[in-house]
Amino acid sequence: MNRRDFIGMTSLGAGAITTNLVENNQHFQDVERNAGNESINADLIIAGGGLGGVATALAALRNNLQVILTEETDWIGGQITSQGVPPDEHQWIETHGAPLSYRQLRNGIRDYYRQHYPLTEDARRRENLNPGDGAVSRLCHEPRVALAVMNGMLAPYLSTGRLRILLEYKPVSASVSGNRVSSLMVKSLRTGTLKKLIAPWFVDATELGELLPLTGTEYITGTESISQTNELHAPLIADPKNHQAFTMCFAMDYVPGEDHVIEKPADYAFWKNHVPALNPAWPGKLLSLVYTHPSTLKPKQLGFHPEGIQTGDSLNLWNYRKIINRHNFIAGTYQGDVTMVNWPQNDYMLGSLIDVNEKVFKKHVDSAKQLSLSLLYWLQTEAARTDGGKGWRGLRLRKDILGTDDGLAKYPYIRESRRIKALFTVLEEHCGMEQSGRKAAYFNDSVGTGYYHIDLHPSNRGNNYIDFPSLPFQIPLGCLIPVRMENLLPANKNIGTTHITNGCYRLHPVEWSIGEAVGCLVAFAKEKNTIPKEVRENTQSLAAFRHFIREQGLETDWPVKEFK
Repeated sequence: MNRRDFIGMTSLGAGAITTNLVENNQHFQDVERNAGNESINADLIIAGGGLGGVATALAALRNNLQVILTEETDWIGGQITSQGVPPDEHQWIETHGAPLSYRQLRNGIRDYYRQHYPLTEDARRRENLNPGDGAVSRLCHEPRVALAVMNGMLAPYLSTGRLRILLEYKPVSASVSGNRVSSLMVKSLRTGTLKKLIAPWFVDATELGELLPLTGTEYITGTESISQTNELHAPLIADPKNHQAFTMCFAMDYVPGEDHVIEKPADYAFWKNHVPALNPAWPGKLLSLVYTHPSTLKPKQLGFHPEGIQTGDSLNLWNYRKIINRHNFIAGTYQGDVTMVNWPQNDYMLGSLIDVNEKVFKKHVDSAKQLSLSLLYWLQTEAARTDGGKGWRGLRLRKDILGTDDGLAKYPYIRESRRIKALFTVLEEHCGMEQSGRKAAYFNDSVGTGYYHIDLHPSNRGNNYIDFPSLPFQIPLGCLIPVRMENLLPANKNIGTTHITNGCYRLHPVEWSIGEAVGCLVAFAKEKNTIPKEVRENTQSLAAFRHFIREQGLETDWPVKEFK
């Protein structure tokens, strides 16, 4: 087997695919018979309103398609909004390494603050304004601002009726004939209402690749073995159930002299004493300021001070994902800074959300919420202070920041999804520095660019961090096309990567790049009356498509100075 054409191990054998497909179609027919469902037609149905789904919609709408976008929560935006994660980006993001539309989103967020917030004159004049000055990104901001900007980008299409957004709707079944999806049934999570969505094209932009099992699309989960991929960091034995931790993020500020201690979480005793069972070993209790350094796997001390004061050389976690720096705003606007908590201490490692039933899904999400609330309670009552005391009682859970009653994110921060069995699978040799050499692989079917170190968080099956350097990489068209399905495409973390390469293809600008390329691909294939596989395999068609997307602001290549 040529590793560059490696497809990978599917978690569904041919028999299972056929059986599941028959069951799904039967379920679809039963639901359709027993309910007075509304049927809606469009050119494109997008399931999942995260960054990839929004980018897919914008690209398709820009190219005159009629679009229906569904989203499980009441906020579009995914990891940047409903999951509460400020953008993880590379150092060139202000000028290149993402589509023009992604930089328009970023600049729109900055302009929103300039137009609506009482910034200081110094902050207002800053070209690359960073409202929170968080260490993780050049643009740390409130989720609601990104939501407002994305809603603004979509507003003209909503107004003209070319876009319909179904918030709080979840896919429940699909009708499939051969290699094509014909319709999707979605259910309102508020009312139970069912809608039948009919289109010639479908995109799975869900956070967990939920359309893949519903449609019988071949997919892969978990970890491939080194014998399958020859990746330097792959394990000896494959494990389809091995997935990265997910996180229930939350926001907090600090009001000195006030007491905002929450009610003691029901599972606090468990989480206070919990030591992750990982290999290599975690250095003690999860709720502490010592964790495993991701690269060296040695114990590393972290710092914490909610007024941003640096203590020694340790990273102050307060500053890490800070989304509001009160000093960027007129004095008195904020009582304190606001920070988002997505830290090693609230990574949930005790279970996976992939290929489990609703009961198990809820159990793990509820347990992850208990972990996050336990972390907050520990910080409020037990974390060691530099003055010798314990706890910061003025830490306040900011429920308003994420728009939920419990103060936790609307949806788990998902790092890993089901992944399509693709025409081409990205391997470590294509982008990992150690295995690639001095430059990442060059793809003549590239439809996007991205960069981030390969960053795998601890897993539910006992792996500690896997974190090592990568190189500026491309997004090959082949990894966006399923091996069999003709009118279903991925637009999130469900593309043709391995467990290893998912670690650098899962970040905000890459997801947006994937979504925009997919939206353009649907428009191009519809116009040319062809299918994605033929676009890739026909030399002239591929060249025309790459010209088509570059004309719309997508980047297919890195400048030579980075791509080397």
